[in-house]
Amino acid sequence: MSTKAESYASVWDALAESAEEAANLKVRAELMRKIADLIQGSGWTQMEAALRCRVTQPRINDLLRGRISRFSLDALVNIAAALGQQVHVELEAA
Repeated sequence: MSTKAESYASVWDALAESAEEAANLKVRAELMRKIADLIQGSGWTQMEAALRCRVTQPRINDLLRGRISRFSLDALVNIAAALGQQVHVELEAA
């Protein structure tokens, strides 16, 4: 029996059940990465970051470990805002 390998544009396309879900995962991953870079670049401990982000230390640990399923887009925007960051939205053809 022969199986045909599927090809995907990104890992998110492979994991998601729809194009909409893949788009959401991509945006959340990018926002998580930028927030994690900001936290790590600051030299804060996880507890200091948690206080600044107005979340718990375990939430910061999840963010820094890239546990995307534990964060909604809303939660990530709120964390970015707590850090004094503004999220910009840009649309482009897929």
